[in-house]
Amino acid sequence: MSNQKTNVAVIGASGYAGAELIRYLLAHPCVRVSCLVSESNAGNPISEVYKGFLGQDLPVCESMDLDSIAARSDIVFQAQGNGVGMKIAEKLLSRGKRMIDVPADFRLKNVETYRRFYNSDHSALEALAEAVYGVPELHAAEIASARLVANPGCYATAAILALAPLVCGKMVDRSTIIVDAKSGVSGAGRSKLDSSGLFCEVNEGFKAYAVATHRHTPEIEQELSVLTGEDVMIQFTPHLVPMNRGILATAYASAPAGSDIGPTNCLQELYSNFYKGKPFVAVLPPGEQPCTKNVFGTNFCHIGVAADQRTNRVIVTCAIDNMGKGAAGQAIQNMNLMLGLPEATGLLAPPVYP
Repeated sequence: MSNQKTNVAVIGASGYAGAELIRYLLAHPCVRVSCLVSESNAGNPISEVYKGFLGQDLPVCESMDLDSIAARSDIVFQAQGNGVGMKIAEKLLSRGKRMIDVPADFRLKNVETYRRFYNSDHSALEALAEAVYGVPELHAAEIASARLVANPGCYATAAILALAPLVCGKMVDRSTIIVDAKSGVSGAGRSKLDSSGLFCEVNEGFKAYAVATHRHTPEIEQELSVLTGEDVMIQFTPHLVPMNRGILATAYASAPAGSDIGPTNCLQELYSNFYKGKPFVAVLPPGEQPCTKNVFGTNFCHIGVAADQRTNRVIVTCAIDNMGKGAAGQAIQNMNLMLGLPEATGLLAPPVYP
């Protein structure tokens, strides 16, 4: 491992994902934060927005200037929001830079699907064609050689990791998949929070939202279809939970017609073998279920599996931190692969507890 540090820029530094990227990067032994872009805070230190960065050696926030960013950075995290990545990706790539897009511009390969769910035409088709979908547990080799990585959505990450072993092994009827997921309020992003994100609006409440219309649905379907080699359609319902961060996704699926789902210990063995050597996925022993508290502030994913032989269905639960494995942590994991580093570099700190 070289002693020379890689220069990294963060675009959208004052958002929740941007701030979490900075937190991870400060603890990373092989990189240096060379540029922070925040249009709303240009000219000010990031500690003016997040006092937790007081005393840290970080550059002052600045406005977007691609030539300047490219001159000072080797790899760029784009975390400003949907629509920004497609405006800048090809320009950065042409300057010899590599980019990780944290929002959704490069996740969906079908432009008609993108248009339907994001109400916008895609304007960077060449970049879209070469972008690699960034789930390291499934696409590590492609990520390592990529110039452009599409960081997955938070719900999509949890659902895909929960279901990948089942669909790869064709152990369930793909037409019966249901994903029921709950997320903390930070999943909306700092800039999008309005009165619906206020404590008095969220506390003591629990609700579903974007029922049958959530943007992560086609993302989950796309990746599960790639894994199984056949079209997969799921039922996905997200819920808002009155906590700051964390996702708990519960996936249900029936055994194929004429087959038995098998006992829980066999499913647990399937998952353990599938994720063997994957440092951030922990498959819990039979009878144990994951809790978001145990992955808080980390890039880890905890999975529990259970076979309901009465209904011949499998139930998989998956806990991640939506700001960690669901956003910034996974982006750092992707960066590590792109830089030829061990993928766990700078990411092994345990959760904040209690």
